[in-house]
Amino acid sequence: MSATAPYPGPSPIRRPLAAAALLAALVSLVFGLLLAGAGPASAHAALTGSDPSDGAVVDTAPKQVTLSFSEAIAVGDDSIRVLDPRGKRADTEAEPRDLSEGGTVRYGVSLHSGLPDGTYTVAWQAISADSHPISGAFTFSIGAPSDTTVALPSQEAGGGPVGVVYDIARYTAYGGFVLLVGGSAFVLVCWRGGATALPMQRLVVRGWLALTAATLVMLLLRNPYTGSGKFADAFDLAGLQSVLDTKPGAALVSRLLLLGAAALFIAVLFGTYARREDEREKKDLTFGLAVGGGVVATGIAATWAMSEHASTGIQATIAMPVDVLHLLAVAAWLGGLASLLVALYRTPDIGSAAVRRFSAVAFGSVVVLAATGIYQSWRQVGSWSALTGTRYGQLLILKVALIAVLLAVAWFSRRWTGRLTDPVVASGEAPGEDAASASASASASEDASADVGPERAAQLARQRAALTATKKKRIRDADPERSGLRRSVLAEAAVAVVLLAVTTMLTSTEPGRTEEEAANGTPSASAPAAGGPVNLKMPFDTGGQNGKGTVRIDIEPGRTGSNDLHVWIDGSDGKPMDVPELKLALTLESKDIGPLPVVPDRLAEGHWSASAVQIPMAGDWKIDVTVRTSDIDQVTIDKNAKIG
Repeated sequence: MSATAPYPGPSPIRRPLAAAALLAALVSLVFGLLLAGAGPASAHAALTGSDPSDGAVVDTAPKQVTLSFSEAIAVGDDSIRVLDPRGKRADTEAEPRDLSEGGTVRYGVSLHSGLPDGTYTVAWQAISADSHPISGAFTFSIGAPSDTTVALPSQEAGGGPVGVVYDIARYTAYGGFVLLVGGSAFVLVCWRGGATALPMQRLVVRGWLALTAATLVMLLLRNPYTGSGKFADAFDLAGLQSVLDTKPGAALVSRLLLLGAAALFIAVLFGTYARREDEREKKDLTFGLAVGGGVVATGIAATWAMSEHASTGIQATIAMPVDVLHLLAVAAWLGGLASLLVALYRTPDIGSAAVRRFSAVAFGSVVVLAATGIYQSWRQVGSWSALTGTRYGQLLILKVALIAVLLAVAWFSRRWTGRLTDPVVASGEAPGEDAASASASASASEDASADVGPERAAQLARQRAALTATKKKRIRDADPERSGLRRSVLAEAAVAVVLLAVTTMLTSTEPGRTEEEAANGTPSASAPAAGGPVNLKMPFDTGGQNGKGTVRIDIEPGRTGSNDLHVWIDGSDGKPMDVPELKLALTLESKDIGPLPVVPDRLAEGHWSASAVQIPMAGDWKIDVTVRTSDIDQVTIDKNAKIG
């Protein structure tokens, strides 16, 4: 195969411009369609019930309104508002009370006494456990329905202009992460010579800048995104402080700190590392950069895993490291693909060995993606009906189809890679007339530079370098194998842009498993009933003086086998309350097991504990609590909880 074989395709100058224009158009089209069609981020916790229920007509005014959710949420002072027919607050305007127990996530607000008849509106807004804002409203009536003047905002939580900008920042953050991590890995693992290539340096630095800027925007907009929806609140210091106290806020701050370490990594990679000439020293530095860069990349990936889908739902302790591996594999594959595209179009020096090394890295990444993707799909979808009947499942099917297309295109790239050779492009070794011309030009320039000053000599040197680069580029562009590889890699990159956009959409879409559970009115498997801690509250009244209070019970880890049990008793004033005697018993009536007695030890005022409490079988256990407040005043109360 001749390195200078003619290629009858378009001009080598026009091809990169056309490729860049095509990619830009694809990016604009994909993100435009996604942002226009997706609307605000879908909720990951859902309202599963309320008391009074939506549309209910009650005879007398209730003392409180309670809302039940499919999974854990975060609430604030105005998370639940009850408005009378004239639009005035009918609740006490206090922070909602956490009434969760067993496997049910429930919050409530107290109502004013003596409420008149009419239709009341309940408006609620909260933050799902995986960081996404949720909101909604419903009505109930006292006595009989009536007209109401309440006009609730039509914009959902997380919507509006703030939501659009926040979503753009979310997409940009993922793209920046892919370029930063994938580009750095490409240089270290596949093409060490790329450390001195300006286009490769620009790619990685732009990835870092995009991720850093997007993270700052998300941190500033987090308060209005989950609250008012006004850009002005982005600079509310009190709101920013409240964001920093949340899991998503802490994740964003951690990401910024890790990006500081990433900046140092980039400086060493394209500075000290690029200038090293001693192979032994360079090998040692490569190992150090690989370890340090791997730690930083893993930490950045963990900021997503700890604050989004993986941090809630079933098997969160397994899902988070799996999610980190998935993100790193995506970055190595797609970021490396972008790096290869830039190297093929913008640098004349990348050789076939580097391309083949990336092919091996891409294969390993696909294997990791397949393994982690299967687990994530099972965890987030859970059933065939959810796969085809929910938005999350449909997006997942689209993602799998895009991966299949990407792998098919990659197969063609591997064929071109197998046929790829390195053209000989030394200034004195170019074949045919090009070599003679280059040699003659170099000799003439050297003769001329001997008779001119230093400024003219420098100008001639630049001209010689430009001439050499032009010849290299012409020879490279004339190589049919290299041209074929560029076209197939460009097609891969185009599919990868769409794939990355769909993947980002999945992070802001309610998982199929929880959507089905919410539709069925059942609590999510992330609730304590599914092998998680059990939390109970049980009011009591022994009938004597100071005989009223509340028993709070925690059972951890809430599974079969050995468990730790803690009991707190609060008096009617809410302060810790000591009692002369406290006993518990557990009974699984469906299996005729028990009662199993538990005698906890007093640890402090109002606090008792028992360790190694054995739960022999999973099921709906009845927990009996006997409280004695005096020599003669005693009561036994009970409540059921699913354990195991």
